[in-house]
Amino acid sequence: MRANNLWCGILLAAGSGRRFDASGQSNKLMQALPSGITVAASSAKHLLAVLSRSVAVVAEHTPALATQLAELGCDICVCSPPSAVSSQGMSHSLQCGLIHSPADCAGWIIALADMPYVNTETIAALVRTMQSGAGIAVPVYQGRRGNPVGFSREYLPQLLALRGDQGARSLLKIYPVSEVAVNDAGIFQDIDLPQDLIASMNI
Repeated sequence: MRANNLWCGILLAAGSGRRFDASGQSNKLMQALPSGITVAASSAKHLLAVLSRSVAVVAEHTPALATQLAELGCDICVCSPPSAVSSQGMSHSLQCGLIHSPADCAGWIIALADMPYVNTETIAALVRTMQSGAGIAVPVYQGRRGNPVGFSREYLPQLLALRGDQGARSLLKIYPVSEVAVNDAGIFQDIDLPQDLIASMNI
């Protein structure tokens, strides 16, 4: 059994969100949900409630987002602008977070900042599964896998070798995965389009 405080969170918040606003003027992560809290803040609060040592990866051109997440308790890792790393995409952001995270992390829960409806209990269940020895853990609701995903440190070389925008999910097709049953449709619900902000789900 690994110690609770050795697990870390990584919140990926450096994406461009072009489907939400093709002009790039409106950052979807800074939009308010019906509760009044921003998309990124909701995602961060749920992660921090379980993993107080969490790194938020943000882009250089989003200082307001970085400030908001830092005030909530995230350690901030500023990533290169998306235009400079477009060939690497999400994998680059993830690797920035991994390198920036504490060296004694036994593993990571990798969460997406545009998924504000993931329940705190889902994150806690993933951590418990990892503490019990799982190398990779993924939440499952009604037979479907979702986010976030947990990885133990043994997979660090594979995570650092990723390329492209698919991110760590490509490893789930190659290595053994522990599926964690949860009662949480939020593991599928991202904020991709403006109409997603009016989702009727409870945070």
